[in-house]
Amino acid sequence: MVIKSILLVSLYLVPVILIIAGVPANNWQLMACFVLSGLGMAGVGMGVMHDANHGSYSKNPKVNKWLGHTLDLVGASSIVWKLQHNVLHHSYTNIDEHDDDINAPFFLRFSPNAPLNKLHRWQYLYAWFFYSLSTLSWVTAKDFIRLKRYYGKGLIKSEQEYKNTRWMLILHKVIYFSVILGLPILFSPFSAGMLILGFVLMHFVTGFTITMVFQIAHIVEDVDFPLPNDLGIVEGERMLHQLATTCNFAPNNRALFWFIGGLNFQVEHHLFPDICHVHYREISKIVKATAEEFNIPYHSKPHFLPAVLDHFKMLYVLGRTPSLQPVKA
Repeated sequence: MVIKSILLVSLYLVPVILIIAGVPANNWQLMACFVLSGLGMAGVGMGVMHDANHGSYSKNPKVNKWLGHTLDLVGASSIVWKLQHNVLHHSYTNIDEHDDDINAPFFLRFSPNAPLNKLHRWQYLYAWFFYSLSTLSWVTAKDFIRLKRYYGKGLIKSEQEYKNTRWMLILHKVIYFSVILGLPILFSPFSAGMLILGFVLMHFVTGFTITMVFQIAHIVEDVDFPLPNDLGIVEGERMLHQLATTCNFAPNNRALFWFIGGLNFQVEHHLFPDICHVHYREISKIVKATAEEFNIPYHSKPHFLPAVLDHFKMLYVLGRTPSLQPVKA
């Protein structure tokens, strides 16, 4: 984990440093630096901060706390992410209006229980572009929107805590944009327009990479989309819920496993989020055998591309089906 962290943080920061130092000599070298930085940003998000903010990177809480701030290093808020991911996504996986990972803007539909409109008919074609915009939205507006909503939900306990967090968000984002975009504009020989284009490209790479990993783990044809009962209560046992709503992919791809922080073993992550991802491969053997023993679903796609195709088909189905048979948790 330590070696991986150094490599991924370096992959994110070194290209930016090279840009600030004026090393790239032409446009394609500049864009190559931004692409590499985007891949590094995705790697930091999935392979470093994800474990740290789950408290599973280290047995030392201080190590987890400080490495969790690598999310702030890439322009997003670790505080908001913990509420969105640890609290909502892991507690209400694939439950419409509760799991923020499937709560989409009006032009996207990720659950058969969400309202359908005419635009969704074409989402299987245009969703991929908006996936690429996801982290750009995240580092600009999304954190503030979510922070306000979580305060309204009572996930932030006091008005003072809300205000302090909001100011912390502003400070972190000013620092982020000053370093990642401001310093290149000041010191790089390239025009501001070219640097802004590279910055957007960097986020296109990061956004698409991260979004694909999570979408093909939850928005596929095999998994369930449970509904709360009439009292608004999610029924059923937690681990069975996670097995029903989550799908692994490419379990034998070791390079992918390393880069995305073991999130191709999404089932094991949802069952044991407090265990470091380096153990998921071995844990998966036990989980799969136990699921088979008790005749419990264990969803897994053998390769990455079939999983992407399954997600493509699911976007098509969700865009044209008014309602699928709801499955109770």
